[in-house]
Formats: sequence, structure tokens, C-alpha cells
Amino acid sequence: MLSNSAAVLARLMMGTITRVATEEAVAALTFDDGPHPDHTPRLLDILERYNARATFFMVGTNAQLYPEIVEQVALAGHAIGNHSWDHPSFPYIKGSERRAQIRACQNALFPHGQKLFRPPYGDQSLASRLDALMLGYRVVTWDVIANDWLDHDADWIVNSLKNKIQPGSVILFHDTIYSAVDSRFEDREPMLQAVEILLQQLHNDFRFSTIPELLKNGKPDKQNWYKKSDIQFLNSLKVQNGVSRQYVDKKHCR
Repeated sequence: MLSNSAAVLARLMMGTITRVATEEAVAALTFDDGPHPDHTPRLLDILERYNARATFFMVGTNAQLYPEIVEQVALAGHAIGNHSWDHPSFPYIKGSERRAQIRACQNALFPHGQKLFRPPYGDQSLASRLDALMLGYRVVTWDVIANDWLDHDADWIVNSLKNKIQPGSVILFHDTIYSAVDSRFEDREPMLQAVEILLQQLHNDFRFSTIPELLKNGKPDKQNWYKKSDIQFLNSLKVQNGVSRQYVDKKHCR
């Protein structure tokens, strides 16, 4: 077993950023799976009304389809991170494919992408964490979840969030849904309404910034974040663009 000091060192080197330790009233809104030609511009309008900045973890296939939306997000002052090429669960694919996924998305986001990576589904193994590190990426997950990939209404989303957001929080939303169990979960109207209500209620109490800006306000809280989604769940998903994957639970994807 690792000693306490070795465990702390390993977490500092390999840990995943989940939030930032700060006393400043600042938090980060993050949006996964986009860009989308309708939802993302509407979301940008909402953020601009409340002078909020956010971080968009984009999927490479969508970024390639809508480069003008990628540029629009960047020009509006938001940060853009890497969310893989086509949203596979990284622990279930080989290391060579993981690295190709990150590089392909990086190329699709150029020149606007930053060295921030969020693993699809939040799924990560030690090997996939090493791949991101090898490519120079900081891995960022979250500490507050909107659960906006389910069919909750805006009031439910807001009520579930507003008492959980603390200084330094990283909040997970989706400006589109790349893969879903049912097409009804792709409806982004509740998300858009929830973001507007949340900003109406909290913009006087919190400043909403990008992940790079948030990291300037305190020390990143790094956790040993290793998880795999249930393989039957993953195999039930319908992909937004392209062919749905069928995963095999290989114990040693390296």
C-alpha cells in the first residue's frame, strides 16, 4: 500500500480536477457534447445576458460539423475543452484509440481548444488518465451534476442545483446529448430554461467563470477519479451522429 505522503503525491500528479478550493464566490458552468447549431447559440445568448462565462467540452465530430459555432463560442469569451472525437467510454477502448480520439478532437477544435479534457460519461481508468497526461491535458470532471440528460423539467433541475453550488464548484450541463437511451432525453429546452433561471437567481451572489479563470482563484481539488459505466447501459445508447458502439468488457485495454 502507498504511504500517506505517496498517496498525496500520486493524487497531485494523477488526480482529476473536480472543483477549486477558494473562498471567492466564483463557480464554473460547463457544457458537454456540443456544439449544436440551435441549442449552443441560444445558450450563448443566455450567458451573455448575465455576463456569465462557461467552458464547453466539445465532441470532435460535432465541432467538425459546426466550426462556425466553435468560433462563436470562443469569440464570446468562453473556454473550449476536449471531450473526445466521438464520445466512447475510454476504459473500454485501447490506448492507441484513446490517444487518437483526443488528437482528432484537438484538430477539430483548432485553434480554439485548450488543454482541458473531460472523459465521456466521466469514465476513466488509470491507463486512460495516463494517456491524457501524456498528451498534456488537464482532466476536469465536476462536483455538481444537473442531471439534464434525463427528462426533468427546469424547476426540478434548478431546485436540485442551487443549494449544492459552492465557491469553486464545477457544474455539469449538456448543450446537446451525444448519446441517449431515448430520443426524448435530447430535448434541451429544460436545460436552457434551467440555466436562465439559475443565473437569474444566483448572478448577484456568484460570478460564473471559465475553468481556466476558476483555477486562478484557488487550488484545484484533485481526486482519484476512476469509474466505468455499466456495459449494458452503454450498449443501449443511441448515438446522435454515427453508428452506436457495442462494447466488450476487456479487462486489459491498454
